[in-house]
Amino acid sequence: MAKCLACVSCVYPLAATGEGMREGGFSGLRAGCVWLAASMALLLAGCDQGQPQASSTAAPPAPVVSVSKPAQRSIVEWDEYTGRFDAVQTVEMRARISGYLNEVRFKDGQLVKQGDLLFAIDPRPFERALEQAKAELFAATTKVENANLDVARGQPLIERKIISDKTFDDRMSLLRDAQAVVKVSEAKVKSAELDLSFATITSPIAGRISRTLATAGNWISAGSVSGATLLTTIVSQDPIYIYFDVSENNYIKYKRLAERGESAGAADIGAPVEVALPDEAGYPHKGKLDFLDNRLDQGTGTLRARAVIPNKAGLFSPGLFARVRVTGTQSYATLLVPDEAIGTDQTNKYVYIVGADGTVARRNVTLGPLVSGLRVVREGIAGGDWVITRGLQRARPGIKVTMKEVAISLSETPGAKSQQE
Repeated sequence: MAKCLACVSCVYPLAATGEGMREGGFSGLRAGCVWLAASMALLLAGCDQGQPQASSTAAPPAPVVSVSKPAQRSIVEWDEYTGRFDAVQTVEMRARISGYLNEVRFKDGQLVKQGDLLFAIDPRPFERALEQAKAELFAATTKVENANLDVARGQPLIERKIISDKTFDDRMSLLRDAQAVVKVSEAKVKSAELDLSFATITSPIAGRISRTLATAGNWISAGSVSGATLLTTIVSQDPIYIYFDVSENNYIKYKRLAERGESAGAADIGAPVEVALPDEAGYPHKGKLDFLDNRLDQGTGTLRARAVIPNKAGLFSPGLFARVRVTGTQSYATLLVPDEAIGTDQTNKYVYIVGADGTVARRNVTLGPLVSGLRVVREGIAGGDWVITRGLQRARPGIKVTMKEVAISLSETPGAKSQQE
C-alpha cells in the first residue's frame, strides 16, 4: 500500500503544476483532474492484483441413497410351463347307415346335451325293411306251428307202430328247422329295428358342437371310418384337460423330493396345478394332476403331463394355450429384495451394501425367482444388511453415502407368508 501511495505522490504534483494551468486555463485544470483520477484507478487496481486471494474448495456432500433391509419370507417355488387345453371327450359324428339326409336339427356352434337330436336320415327304406323282416318272422312262426302239429299227430302213431321211426324223425327235424328259421327271422327284425333307429342321430355326449359338414338332401355314406361321411364333431366342455411337458431335469428333481417325503410336484398324481391365461395376472385357476406318461420323449427329453381343470363358465376351449405351474420346492425361509437393487456385470449379479459408517461395499449374490414382485436372494447377503434399493448409479464401492431408510413393501400371495417386515 505504501508503494501505491508513493506512486500517487509522484504523479499528483505534475498534474497540479502551474505549467498545466498556463496551457489550458480552467480546461487544462479539468483535464489534469481527469487524468489524475484515471491514474489513481489504475494504481489501485494494480495494488489489488498484487494481494494474494484466499481460495477455499469445500468437499461435495455425500450422495443420498435409499436403503432397505431384505424382506424375510417363507415361500414355495413354482415351476412354470406352457400348456394347451384339450377336451376330455371328443366325438366325430358319422352315420351308421347310408341314406339321404332329411334334416339338420341344431345350430352351428351351439351347446348340446346328451341325447339331443342332431340329424335325421330318410327312414322310409328302413321302415320297409322292418316290415319285410316282420313278415318273414310271421311265416317262420307259422311253419313252426304246423311242424308242432305234425309231431303231435305222429306221437300216438309211432307208439302203435303205425308209422316208421324214420318218418317220425323227419317230422321232428322239420320242427327244429322251422324253429331255427324263426330265430333267424327274429334277428332280422331286430336288425331292421336297429337300422331304423340309426336314421335319427343323437348326441352321445354333452358339449359344444361344431358346424355341420353335410346339409339336408345329401347322400350320407356309412361303413368304415375312412369311407363314412363325417357330419360334425362335438367336444365336452366341463371339466377340461390341459397338457404340458415336464423337462427331464425337473422330473428328476420331483422324484428326489418324493424320495425324501417332500412335496413331489408334477411327480405325484393329484398334485395341485395352477393355470393362467395369457392376459391374466397370477394363477387364478386351480386343478389337479391326473396323468403322467409312461416314458420320456426321446426327441425332446420331456415327459407329457396332464391336469384336469373345472370349466363351468366355459372360459377354456380345446386348443387354447395357457401358463401352467406346479410346486417345485417345499416351503422355506429366504430373503427378498427389489429387482432394481440388483446390478449386473459380464459375469455376476451384485448388490451394494452400506456399512455402519456409511461406506458402500459390493456383494455378489445368487438369485432365485420373483415372488410377489421381489427377487429371491439365495446367497450373498444377510437379513440385517442395508441394501441400496434406489440411487444405485450414485454409489460406488468404497465411497461414503447418506442413507435414507425405506421399508420394502410386501404383498401377501398364496403360498408366501411374511415372517418379518
